[in-house]
Amino acid sequence: MASHRRPKKPSRTRVTVLTTAAAAAVAISAQAANAAPGEKPSKDEVKSKVDALYEQAEQATEKYNGAKEKQEKLQKEISTIQDNVARGQQELNKLRDALGSMAAGQYRSGGIDPSLQLFLSSHPDEYLDKAATLSQVSGQQADSLKKIQDKQRRLAQQRAEATGKLRDLAATRTELGRQKQQVQGKLAEARQLLNTLTAQEKQQLAQAEQTRATRGTERVDLGNITPGSGHAGAAFAAAQSKIGSPYQYAHNGPSTFDCSGLTSWAYAQANITIPRQSEAQANAGQRIYSQSQLQIGDLVFFYGDLHHVGLYAGKGMVLHAPHTGAVVRYESMSNMPYQFGVRI
Repeated sequence: MASHRRPKKPSRTRVTVLTTAAAAAVAISAQAANAAPGEKPSKDEVKSKVDALYEQAEQATEKYNGAKEKQEKLQKEISTIQDNVARGQQELNKLRDALGSMAAGQYRSGGIDPSLQLFLSSHPDEYLDKAATLSQVSGQQADSLKKIQDKQRRLAQQRAEATGKLRDLAATRTELGRQKQQVQGKLAEARQLLNTLTAQEKQQLAQAEQTRATRGTERVDLGNITPGSGHAGAAFAAAQSKIGSPYQYAHNGPSTFDCSGLTSWAYAQANITIPRQSEAQANAGQRIYSQSQLQIGDLVFFYGDLHHVGLYAGKGMVLHAPHTGAVVRYESMSNMPYQFGVRI
Protein backbone atom coordinates (compact mmCIF):
# COMPACT_ATOMS: atom_id res chain seq x y z
CA MET A 1 0.00 0.00 0.00
CA ALA A 2 1.40 3.36 -1.01
CA SER A 3 2.52 5.68 1.76
CA HIS A 4 0.90 9.13 1.88
CA ARG A 5 2.93 11.83 3.51
CA ARG A 6 1.81 15.31 4.24
CA PRO A 7 3.90 17.80 2.28
CA LYS A 8 6.31 19.81 4.38
CA LYS A 9 5.62 23.50 4.67
CA PRO A 10 8.26 25.36 2.66
CA SER A 11 10.73 27.33 4.74
CA ARG A 12 11.44 30.99 4.16
CA THR A 13 14.90 32.17 3.34
CA ARG A 14 15.73 35.60 4.58
CA VAL A 15 18.14 37.53 2.39
CA THR A 16 19.72 40.52 4.08
CA VAL A 17 22.61 41.50 1.81
CA LEU A 18 22.93 41.18 -1.96
CA THR A 19 26.63 40.95 -2.60
CA THR A 20 26.74 38.03 -4.98
CA ALA A 21 24.78 36.84 -7.96
CA ALA A 22 23.60 33.82 -5.97
CA ALA A 23 22.00 36.07 -3.35
CA ALA A 24 20.51 38.18 -6.11
CA ALA A 25 19.01 35.11 -7.73
CA VAL A 26 17.44 34.07 -4.40
CA ALA A 27 15.92 37.53 -4.02
CA ILE A 28 14.43 37.41 -7.50
CA SER A 29 12.90 34.01 -6.85
CA ALA A 30 11.46 35.14 -3.53
CA GLN A 31 9.91 38.24 -5.10
CA ALA A 32 8.39 36.18 -7.89
CA ALA A 33 6.92 33.72 -5.37
CA ASN A 34 5.32 36.49 -3.32
CA ALA A 35 3.80 38.27 -6.30
CA ALA A 36 0.15 37.61 -6.95
CA PRO A 37 -0.56 35.61 -10.14
CA GLY A 38 -0.96 37.94 -13.11
CA GLU A 39 0.04 41.00 -11.06
CA LYS A 40 2.24 43.46 -12.92
CA PRO A 41 5.46 44.18 -10.98
CA SER A 42 5.98 47.75 -9.84
CA LYS A 43 8.62 50.02 -11.31
CA ASP A 44 10.80 49.59 -8.23
CA GLU A 45 10.45 45.80 -8.34
CA VAL A 46 11.42 45.77 -12.01
CA LYS A 47 14.43 47.98 -11.31
CA SER A 48 15.56 45.72 -8.45
CA LYS A 49 15.26 42.60 -10.58
CA VAL A 50 16.95 44.21 -13.58
CA ASP A 51 19.84 45.45 -11.44
CA ALA A 52 20.32 41.90 -10.10
CA LEU A 53 20.25 40.48 -13.63
CA TYR A 54 22.79 43.05 -14.80
CA GLU A 55 25.08 42.03 -11.94
CA GLN A 56 24.75 38.36 -12.86
CA ALA A 57 25.39 39.23 -16.51
CA GLU A 58 28.55 41.09 -15.52
CA GLN A 59 29.78 38.09 -13.55
CA ALA A 60 29.24 35.90 -16.60
CA THR A 61 30.89 38.55 -18.77
CA GLU A 62 34.09 38.45 -16.73
CA LYS A 63 34.15 34.65 -16.97
CA TYR A 64 33.65 35.03 -20.73
CA ASN A 65 36.53 37.53 -20.85
CA GLY A 66 38.75 35.07 -18.97
CA ALA A 67 37.90 32.21 -21.32
CA LYS A 68 38.48 34.43 -24.33
CA GLU A 69 41.86 35.55 -23.02
CA LYS A 70 42.82 31.91 -22.39
CA GLN A 71 41.72 31.00 -25.92
CA GLU A 72 43.90 33.70 -27.45
CA LYS A 73 46.88 32.63 -25.30
CA LEU A 74 46.47 28.97 -26.31
CA GLN A 75 46.21 29.89 -29.98
CA LYS A 76 49.50 31.80 -29.77
CA GLU A 77 51.23 28.95 -27.92
CA ILE A 78 49.98 26.37 -30.42
CA SER A 79 51.11 28.51 -33.33
CA THR A 80 54.59 28.85 -31.79
CA ILE A 81 54.87 25.09 -31.18
CA GLN A 82 53.72 24.28 -34.71
CA ASP A 83 56.30 26.69 -36.14
CA ASN A 84 59.00 25.03 -34.02
CA VAL A 85 57.90 21.58 -35.21
CA ALA A 86 58.03 22.69 -38.84
CA ARG A 87 61.54 24.11 -38.42
CA GLY A 88 62.62 21.02 -36.50
CA GLN A 89 61.35 18.74 -39.25
CA GLN A 90 63.33 20.71 -41.82
CA GLU A 91 66.48 20.34 -39.70
CA LEU A 92 65.80 16.62 -39.30
CA ASN A 93 65.41 16.19 -43.03
CA LYS A 94 68.76 17.95 -43.60
CA LEU A 95 70.48 15.66 -41.09
CA ARG A 96 69.02 12.59 -42.78
CA ASP A 97 70.04 13.90 -46.21
CA ALA A 98 73.60 14.43 -44.95
CA LEU A 99 73.72 10.91 -43.56
CA GLY A 100 72.36 9.56 -46.84
CA SER A 101 75.10 11.41 -48.74
CA MET A 102 77.65 9.87 -46.42
CA ALA A 103 76.27 6.40 -47.19
CA ALA A 104 76.33 7.11 -50.91
CA GLY A 105 79.97 8.15 -50.70
CA GLN A 106 80.87 4.96 -48.89
CA TYR A 107 79.07 2.87 -51.49
CA ARG A 108 81.00 4.52 -54.32
CA SER A 109 84.26 3.87 -52.49
CA GLY A 110 83.62 0.17 -52.12
CA GLY A 111 80.79 -0.49 -49.69
CA ILE A 112 78.42 0.88 -47.06
CA ASP A 113 79.17 0.76 -43.39
CA PRO A 114 76.95 -1.94 -41.81
CA SER A 115 75.54 0.63 -39.41
CA LEU A 116 74.41 2.84 -42.28
CA GLN A 117 72.86 -0.11 -44.03
CA LEU A 118 70.76 -0.72 -40.94
CA PHE A 119 69.86 2.97 -40.63
CA LEU A 120 68.68 3.10 -44.23
CA SER A 121 66.59 -0.02 -43.72
CA SER A 122 62.83 -0.10 -43.14
CA HIS A 123 63.26 0.22 -39.33
CA PRO A 124 65.64 3.17 -38.75
CA ASP A 125 64.10 4.17 -35.40
CA GLU A 126 64.95 0.78 -33.93
CA TYR A 127 68.49 1.27 -35.11
CA LEU A 128 68.81 4.71 -33.54
CA ASP A 129 68.33 3.25 -30.07
CA LYS A 130 71.12 0.73 -30.72
CA ALA A 131 73.50 2.95 -32.66
CA ALA A 132 75.34 4.29 -29.63
CA THR A 133 76.54 0.82 -28.71
CA LEU A 134 77.82 -0.20 -32.15
CA SER A 135 81.61 -0.08 -32.15
CA GLN A 136 81.86 -0.01 -35.93
CA VAL A 137 80.18 3.42 -36.24
CA SER A 138 82.69 6.14 -37.03
CA GLY A 139 82.85 9.26 -34.88
CA GLN A 140 81.33 11.46 -37.57
CA GLN A 141 78.54 8.98 -38.25
CA ALA A 142 77.79 8.52 -34.55
CA ASP A 143 77.53 12.26 -34.07
CA SER A 144 75.13 12.58 -37.00
CA LEU A 145 73.00 9.69 -35.77
CA LYS A 146 72.81 11.12 -32.24
CA LYS A 147 71.68 14.49 -33.59
CA ILE A 148 68.94 12.77 -35.58
CA GLN A 149 67.84 10.79 -32.54
CA ASP A 150 67.69 13.89 -30.30
CA LYS A 151 65.83 15.85 -32.93
CA GLN A 152 63.23 13.09 -33.33
CA ARG A 153 62.64 12.97 -29.60
CA ARG A 154 62.20 16.74 -29.33
CA LEU A 155 59.78 16.74 -32.23
CA ALA A 156 57.75 13.95 -30.62
CA GLN A 157 57.56 15.96 -27.37
CA GLN A 158 56.53 19.13 -29.19
CA ARG A 159 53.86 17.31 -31.16
CA ALA A 160 52.48 15.82 -27.93
CA GLU A 161 52.46 19.26 -26.31
CA ALA A 162 50.61 20.74 -29.27
CA THR A 163 48.05 17.93 -29.13
CA GLY A 164 47.39 18.63 -25.44
CA LYS A 165 46.97 22.35 -26.02
CA LEU A 166 44.60 21.71 -28.90
CA ARG A 167 42.43 19.69 -26.51
CA ASP A 168 42.53 22.58 -24.01
CA LEU A 169 41.60 24.99 -26.79
CA ALA A 170 38.56 22.92 -27.75
CA ALA A 171 37.38 22.84 -24.11
CA THR A 172 37.97 26.59 -23.76
CA ARG A 173 35.92 27.32 -26.86
CA THR A 174 33.06 25.25 -25.43
CA GLU A 175 33.24 27.23 -22.18
CA LEU A 176 33.37 30.45 -24.16
CA GLY A 177 30.13 29.60 -25.91
CA ARG A 178 28.45 28.63 -22.64
CA GLN A 179 29.39 31.88 -20.93
CA LYS A 180 28.25 33.91 -23.93
CA GLN A 181 24.85 32.20 -23.85
CA GLN A 182 24.56 32.92 -20.14
CA VAL A 183 25.27 36.63 -20.62
CA GLN A 184 22.82 36.88 -23.48
CA GLY A 185 20.17 35.05 -21.47
CA LYS A 186 20.47 37.41 -18.50
CA LEU A 187 20.33 40.47 -20.74
CA ALA A 188 17.30 39.12 -22.61
CA GLU A 189 15.54 38.50 -19.29
CA ALA A 190 16.32 42.07 -18.20
CA ARG A 191 14.96 43.49 -21.47
CA GLN A 192 11.79 41.46 -21.05
CA LEU A 193 11.26 42.92 -17.58
CA LEU A 194 11.91 46.46 -18.79
CA ASN A 195 9.35 45.98 -21.54
CA THR A 196 6.65 45.50 -18.87
CA LEU A 197 7.07 49.16 -17.90
CA THR A 198 5.17 52.02 -19.42
CA ALA A 199 6.96 54.69 -21.42
CA GLN A 200 6.63 57.06 -18.47
CA GLU A 201 8.12 54.53 -16.05
CA LYS A 202 11.02 53.88 -18.40
CA GLN A 203 11.67 57.60 -18.61
CA GLN A 204 11.63 57.87 -14.81
CA LEU A 205 14.22 55.10 -14.53
CA ALA A 206 16.39 56.77 -17.18
CA GLN A 207 16.19 60.08 -15.32
CA ALA A 208 17.13 58.39 -12.04
CA GLU A 209 20.16 56.80 -13.76
CA GLN A 210 21.17 60.15 -15.21
CA THR A 211 20.82 61.85 -11.83
CA ARG A 212 23.02 59.19 -10.27
CA ALA A 213 25.70 59.78 -12.89
CA THR A 214 25.44 63.58 -12.66
CA ARG A 215 25.66 63.52 -8.88
CA GLY A 216 28.85 61.51 -9.16
CA THR A 217 30.39 63.98 -11.61
CA GLU A 218 29.62 66.91 -9.33
CA ARG A 219 31.42 65.25 -6.41
CA VAL A 220 34.67 64.80 -8.32
CA ASP A 221 37.21 67.51 -7.50
CA LEU A 222 40.63 66.44 -8.67
CA GLY A 223 42.37 69.63 -7.65
CA ASN A 224 43.06 68.52 -4.08
CA ILE A 225 43.73 64.84 -4.75
CA THR A 226 47.23 63.32 -4.65
CA PRO A 227 47.99 62.36 -8.26
CA GLY A 228 48.89 58.81 -9.13
CA SER A 229 52.06 57.63 -10.80
CA GLY A 230 52.85 58.63 -14.37
CA HIS A 231 51.33 55.48 -15.81
CA ALA A 232 48.27 55.61 -13.56
CA GLY A 233 47.73 59.28 -14.32
CA ALA A 234 47.96 58.64 -18.06
CA ALA A 235 45.56 55.71 -17.79
CA PHE A 236 43.07 57.80 -15.82
CA ALA A 237 43.24 60.62 -18.36
CA ALA A 238 42.56 58.11 -21.15
CA ALA A 239 39.53 56.74 -19.27
CA GLN A 240 38.24 60.29 -18.70
CA SER A 241 38.21 60.82 -22.45
CA LYS A 242 35.68 57.97 -22.72
CA ILE A 243 33.11 59.37 -20.27
CA GLY A 244 29.70 58.91 -21.88
CA SER A 245 30.75 55.88 -23.95
CA PRO A 246 28.19 53.03 -23.77
CA TYR A 247 28.70 49.85 -21.79
CA GLN A 248 28.90 46.74 -23.99
CA TYR A 249 29.77 43.34 -22.60
CA ALA A 250 33.03 41.77 -23.84
CA HIS A 251 34.13 45.06 -25.45
CA ASN A 252 37.40 46.83 -24.66
CA GLY A 253 37.15 49.96 -26.80
CA PRO A 254 37.71 52.17 -28.41
CA SER A 255 34.05 53.29 -28.39
CA THR A 256 32.27 50.75 -26.14
CA PHE A 257 33.48 48.99 -22.99
CA ASP A 258 32.70 46.59 -20.20
CA CYS A 259 34.29 47.25 -16.79
CA SER A 260 37.60 45.44 -17.28
CA GLY A 261 37.62 46.43 -20.93
CA LEU A 262 37.78 50.08 -19.90
CA THR A 263 40.59 49.57 -17.39
CA SER A 264 42.70 47.39 -19.68
CA TRP A 265 42.19 49.83 -22.57
CA ALA A 266 43.07 52.83 -20.39
CA TYR A 267 46.36 51.31 -19.22
CA ALA A 268 47.18 50.24 -22.76
CA GLN A 269 47.05 53.94 -23.71
CA ALA A 270 49.75 54.45 -21.07
CA ASN A 271 51.81 51.66 -22.72
CA ILE A 272 51.12 49.28 -19.86
CA THR A 273 49.64 45.83 -20.53
CA ILE A 274 47.41 44.38 -17.84
CA PRO A 275 45.20 41.26 -18.04
CA ARG A 276 41.80 41.55 -19.70
CA GLN A 277 39.72 39.98 -16.92
CA SER A 278 38.92 41.80 -13.64
CA GLU A 279 39.95 38.88 -11.41
CA ALA A 280 43.29 38.63 -13.19
CA GLN A 281 43.78 42.41 -12.99
CA ALA A 282 43.49 42.08 -9.20
CA ASN A 283 46.88 40.34 -9.23
CA ALA A 284 48.58 42.78 -11.60
CA GLY A 285 50.15 45.03 -8.97
CA GLN A 286 50.40 46.06 -5.32
CA ARG A 287 47.16 45.74 -3.36
CA ILE A 288 45.87 48.74 -1.41
CA TYR A 289 43.21 47.86 1.18
CA SER A 290 42.67 51.26 2.79
CA GLN A 291 40.65 53.69 0.68
CA SER A 292 42.56 56.56 2.29
CA GLN A 293 45.75 55.31 0.63
CA LEU A 294 44.32 55.16 -2.90
CA GLN A 295 45.66 57.43 -5.61
CA ILE A 296 44.06 58.55 -8.86
CA GLY A 297 44.33 55.87 -11.51
CA ASP A 298 44.63 52.95 -9.09
CA LEU A 299 42.43 50.00 -10.01
CA VAL A 300 39.58 49.50 -7.53
CA PHE A 301 37.71 46.19 -7.17
CA PHE A 302 34.21 45.44 -5.94
CA TYR A 303 32.20 42.39 -4.80
CA GLY A 304 33.62 39.26 -3.22
CA ASP A 305 34.34 37.55 -6.52
CA LEU A 306 36.00 40.71 -7.93
CA HIS A 307 33.71 40.78 -10.97
CA HIS A 308 33.72 44.59 -11.16
CA VAL A 309 36.65 46.97 -11.53
CA GLY A 310 37.13 50.69 -12.19
CA LEU A 311 39.70 53.47 -11.76
CA TYR A 312 39.93 55.49 -8.57
CA ALA A 313 38.93 59.10 -9.23
CA GLY A 314 39.50 60.68 -5.82
CA LYS A 315 37.05 61.77 -3.08
CA GLY A 316 35.71 58.24 -2.71
CA MET A 317 34.67 58.10 -6.36
CA VAL A 318 35.27 55.57 -9.10
CA LEU A 319 35.41 56.12 -12.86
CA HIS A 320 33.99 52.97 -14.45
CA ALA A 321 31.78 51.27 -17.02
CA PRO A 322 28.89 50.24 -14.72
CA HIS A 323 26.55 47.87 -16.54
CA THR A 324 24.36 47.33 -19.59
CA GLY A 325 22.24 50.38 -20.32
CA ALA A 326 24.70 52.76 -18.64
CA VAL A 327 27.72 54.72 -19.86
CA VAL A 328 31.26 55.28 -18.63
CA ARG A 329 30.85 57.66 -15.68
CA TYR A 330 31.89 58.66 -12.17
CA GLU A 331 30.11 57.07 -9.24
CA SER A 332 30.42 56.88 -5.46
CA MET A 333 32.34 53.80 -4.36
CA SER A 334 29.87 53.45 -1.48
CA ASN A 335 27.28 52.20 -3.99
CA MET A 336 29.19 48.91 -4.28
CA PRO A 337 31.03 46.62 -1.83
CA TYR A 338 34.67 47.77 -2.09
CA GLN A 339 37.31 45.04 -1.71
CA PHE A 340 40.70 46.66 -2.37
CA GLY A 341 42.70 48.70 -4.85
CA VAL A 342 45.68 47.72 -6.98
CA ARG A 343 48.55 50.04 -7.87
CA ILE A 344 50.12 49.17 -11.22
